Amino acid sequence: MFLLSVEKAWWVSYKKVLLVSDALKTQSMLNRRTFIKQSLVAGASLYIAPRNLLAAQKQPVIMTVKGPLQLTEMKFTLTHEHVLADFIGAEKYSKDRYNSDEVFDRALPFLLDVKKRGCSTFVDCSPAFLGRDVKLLKRLADASGLQIITNTGYYGAVNEKFLPKFVYSETAEQIAARWINEWQNGIDGTDIKPGFLKTSVDKAPLTPTQRKIIEAAALTHLATGLTIAIHTGNGDAALEHFSILTSKGVSPTARIWVHAQNESDKKYHVEAAKNKSWVSFDGVNPETIRVNLDYLQSMKDNGLLNHVLVSQDSGWYHVGEPNGGNYKNYNCIIDQFIPALKKQGFSQQEINQLFISNPAEAFAIRFRKN
Repeated sequence: MFLLSVEKAWWVSYKKVLLVSDALKTQSMLNRRTFIKQSLVAGASLYIAPRNLLAAQKQPVIMTVKGPLQLTEMKFTLTHEHVLADFIGAEKYSKDRYNSDEVFDRALPFLLDVKKRGCSTFVDCSPAFLGRDVKLLKRLADASGLQIITNTGYYGAVNEKFLPKFVYSETAEQIAARWINEWQNGIDGTDIKPGFLKTSVDKAPLTPTQRKIIEAAALTHLATGLTIAIHTGNGDAALEHFSILTSKGVSPTARIWVHAQNESDKKYHVEAAKNKSWVSFDGVNPETIRVNLDYLQSMKDNGLLNHVLVSQDSGWYHVGEPNGGNYKNYNCIIDQFIPALKKQGFSQQEINQLFISNPAEAFAIRFRKN
C-alpha cells in the first residue's frame, strides 16, 4: 500500500510537469510569479520518482521527424550531421533570414547521395536558435527517404552566444519544462517530436548557466527518456557534466560526449566509456582520418567499441552566405573512413557495431537512471 501511494503521488506531481509544459504555449497570459511557482513544484517532483516507475516503460523506440521506429529499423546511421546552421546568435536568430525552399533544393542532392551509398538514418544536430527547422527536415525526409532525427535543447558553448535571454532568468526546472513540452506536444506548433536532447558547453570550468543547462537536461531525461548529447570543449568539461548528470540520478548510459576528438588525451575517452557513457568521435573528414583511426584503435584495444559513436559533423547550408556557402557532402565515412578501418584490421562486425547497433542503443528512448 505504501508503494502504491508513493507511485500515485509521483504521477500527480509528474502531471504537474506536463501542465507546466502546456502552459508554455500561453505563458504570456500567466502571472510571472505563478508560472515560476508552478515550474518549481513540477520540476522538484522529478527528483523523487521511484525507480520502478522509471523502469516500467514500453519497448524503447527511435523517434524521427516522421514518427517512431523500432531499433532494428534504424540501420546504418550518421549520428552527428547538419542540414542548416545560422551563427548570427540567439537574439538575432529568425527563420526569416533564409528561404526554406532554397535550403531544401541545396540540401536534398547531398542527402540523396549519402542515402544511395547505404545510409538509412541521419541525425541532425542543429539545435534551437542555431538552425533547427523541423518542417524543413520533414520535407527532406519525405523527399530523400532518409530517417531524420531532430532534437530539443539549447546550445551553451561559444560563450553562450546561442542561448536566449530567458535562460538566464529561468530555473533549470523551467527550462526543462520547455524541452519536455516539445517531447509531449511537438516542436514549433507541429506534431514533430525530438529524438534526443542536444546541448553544449565550453571548456572547464563550466559557467553557472552551462551547469544549469546540464541540470535541465538531467530533469528532461528523467521525464522523457531522451538521450542527452553534449557538445564538449575538453575532457575536464566532460568530467564536470558527467558529475552533474549522475548527481541528479541520470545513468552515464544516457549521455553522449559529443566531439570527444577535441580532447587529445585518450585516457579521458577510456574513462568515459568505462563509466558506460557514449564517446562520440564526430569530426571525421579527409584530413582527420588518421587521428580518428588512432582514437578508435585505442577504444578497441581497451575493449570499449560498444560505447563509441562515429560521425562527420558535415553539411551544411550556412545562413548568410550566397546559396548556403560551401556545403560539404556526407560521404567521407562511407567512401574513405570505413575502407581505412578495414585496412587497419577492423572487422565487418565491429564496423556494424559502430554504425548500426551502437547508434540504435545510444538513441533509444528509454529511462536510464542510476
